Amino acid sequence: MTKNSTNKKRRVHFDPDNVDIVVEEGASLLGTAIAAGVHIYADCGGAGVCGTCKVLIKEGEVESTRTEKLSDEEYERGFRQACQSRVITDLEVFVPVESRLEVGALARERSADWEISKKVAATSQKLETLATEWTFNPPISKLFLELTPPTLANNVSDLTRLLRGLKERYNLNNLSVDFNVVKKMARVLREGNWKVTVTTLVTEPKTGSNGERSSILTNIEPRDTRRRFYSLAFDIGTTAVRAQLIDLNRGKVQADGIQYNRQISYGGDVITRINYCKQPDGLTTLQQAVVGTMNELINDLLRQFRIKRENIYHIVVAGNTTMMQFLLGLEPEFLRLHPYVPTINIPPLVKANSLGLEVGEHVYLYALPSVASYVGADIVSGIIGTGVYQRRKLTLYVDIGTNGEIVVGNSDWMVSASCSAGPAFEGGGVKHGMIATQGAIEGFEVNPSNLEPTIEVIGNTKPKGICGSGLVNITAKLLEAGGIGQDGKFKTDLPTKRIREGVDGYEYVLCWAPETQINEDIVITEVDLDNLIRAKGAMYAGYKTLIKSVGLASADLEQVIIAGALGSHLDIENAIFIGLFPDIPRDRYIFIGNGSLLGARLTSFSTDMLDAGAKVAGMMTNFELSERTDFNNNYIAALFLPHTNIDDFPSVKEKLAKPQKN
Repeated sequence: MTKNSTNKKRRVHFDPDNVDIVVEEGASLLGTAIAAGVHIYADCGGAGVCGTCKVLIKEGEVESTRTEKLSDEEYERGFRQACQSRVITDLEVFVPVESRLEVGALARERSADWEISKKVAATSQKLETLATEWTFNPPISKLFLELTPPTLANNVSDLTRLLRGLKERYNLNNLSVDFNVVKKMARVLREGNWKVTVTTLVTEPKTGSNGERSSILTNIEPRDTRRRFYSLAFDIGTTAVRAQLIDLNRGKVQADGIQYNRQISYGGDVITRINYCKQPDGLTTLQQAVVGTMNELINDLLRQFRIKRENIYHIVVAGNTTMMQFLLGLEPEFLRLHPYVPTINIPPLVKANSLGLEVGEHVYLYALPSVASYVGADIVSGIIGTGVYQRRKLTLYVDIGTNGEIVVGNSDWMVSASCSAGPAFEGGGVKHGMIATQGAIEGFEVNPSNLEPTIEVIGNTKPKGICGSGLVNITAKLLEAGGIGQDGKFKTDLPTKRIREGVDGYEYVLCWAPETQINEDIVITEVDLDNLIRAKGAMYAGYKTLIKSVGLASADLEQVIIAGALGSHLDIENAIFIGLFPDIPRDRYIFIGNGSLLGARLTSFSTDMLDAGAKVAGMMTNFELSERTDFNNNYIAALFLPHTNIDDFPSVKEKLAKPQKN
C-alpha cells in the first residue's frame, strides 16, 4: 500500500494530550501529530536518523519503516518512530515523556525575558548594559484631525483635503498613502463627521545627519481612536518564538508570551529545515508553521488582555537569517551553500496579513536587518538593545546555540562571525539530551571521593534527560572531581559503579532507572562529551580568531555579553572551566537574556533604534571563519578540556593542580 492508495478516513487519538484528529489513511503519523497540535521532538526533520520522535502504538496498526534507533525490545512493545510511520487503521497513540515538547515549561524562559523587559522603560533609563540616548518616539503614530467639510467653493478631493490637513496640523512631508486607506476614506470621513484618526508609519531609517524620513499613511478611522494603540515585537527563534504586546501610548510592555516554533517538528536545526524545503511545498509548510506559531501567540495575548485585533497597528520582528527568510517565504537554499548568500539583508516593509498573520490589513511588519547568512537580525537587534554601538568599551557579544554568533567591537568598529557549534548546547546529539524544559537535568555536583552525584532538575520533577547547560555543568564537575581527563575520556580505574562500559563506549550513570521518568538509566557518554568538546571548541576558536583578526587578545576584552536562552542559565565558572569562554575576570561577564527581543521592542519604541539597526548592520564587517586557516588551527587546539594550551586558562590550571578533597 502506498500513501496515496486510499481515501479512507482514520481517527487518531493522542495521549496524554487527549487529542483526536481524522486523517486520510496513509498519512504520516508525524504529520498527523503536527496537524493535531501535538508537539513531538523531530530533530532530523523526519529523516529517521535521530530517534527523538518515538511513540507507543497502543491500539491499531501503522505501516512503519524500522531503523536502528529502535531496539528489539522497544519494537516488540509497540514503539515506532512517528516520522517513519503511516496511518493504516484507527489509532491510539501515546507520546512518551522523552518525546514530548512540554509547552508549560517555557514559562521559565518567559520569566527570564520578562525580567529583562522590566529593566527598560520607554523613557531613557540609564543602565550600563542597555542602549541609552534614545527618545520615546515610535516609528508609527496616530494623529487626530478635524477637517473642514467640503463645499461647492471648496470641493477638492477627500485625499487632498486630508493631506493638506496633515501638513497644516503636523507638518508632514514625504507622505505616501496605502491604497486601502484611499478605498475606505470617503466613508470614514463622513462617518466621523470629518473628525478622523490617521496612522502614519516611518518607512525607512534616516540616512545622514540631514536625512528626511519618509512615511506612509496606513490607516484612517472615524473619530478619535488614539487611546487604543498597540504593537507587537517578536523574536523568531529556531526552537521557540517569543512575543510582546506593547502599549504605544504608555510606552510599556503590556504582556508577553512564548511558544515552541512549530517548525521544530520539521527539524531541530536550520540546516535540517533548509533541506526540508527541497520537498514539495516544503518552504510553504515551514512558512505556514512559523506564522501559525505567531498567530497562536497573537491570539493568546489579545484574549488575555481583551484587546481587539484592529487595535494592533505595527509588528517588529527579529531572528536569525534563516528564520527571517522562512517567515518571508524566501528561498533559503543558498544560505548554506558557498559563498553563503542571503536573498536580502534589509527586508522591505511588508503587509503582515500577506504573510498569513491574523491582523488588520493596515498592519505592516518591519524586519530588522541582518548582516550575513549566519549573522542575523537577532544579533543586530541584540547589539542595538545593549548599546554596544554607543560605547567605546571593547565588547565580545555572544549568542550561543546550534549556530554560535559572535561580534567583537565598540562604537567605532565591529567585526562579526558565526560558527557551527552543532546541537549539543540545545541537547541535540546527546544520548539523553533534550532542550531546557521540565525534567531536564541542569544543576550537578559530584562527591570527588566516590563520584556520587547530586542533581537539580528543571521543574523539580523526576529527570528525563540532560539540557545544554546541564551538559556543561556535568562535564565541568566531573573534570574537576577527576572522573574524566582533559581528553574527555572517563577514568575507568576509579572505585565507583557509575562509570561503566555501555553501547556507545564508557559512560557515567547520572540517575538509575527507578529514579527517572523514562524508566531507564540516564547517562552521559564519551560520545556526548566529544560532541560537547567539539561544540565548545568551535565557539572558543571563533572568539579567538575574531579577536586576533583585529590585533587584540582575550585579555583586552572589557566586557562579554552573553545572550540567548542558554546564556540565561549558564554557570559562568563551569563554562570557563571546560573552555567555552575566555578565562578573564568574572565581573566582565554580563547575561542579558533574549537580546533579539530586547532590540525588537526598543525599535517599536523609537525611531532612534530604527536608525541604530541600519547603522549597526552597515558597520559590521563579517568574517567567514570556515574559510580561514587560523580558525581551523584554533579549533583543533580547543578540542581539549579546557584547551591544549592550559596557560590560556590560569584559573582552571590552578584548580586542576590542586589535589581533590575527600
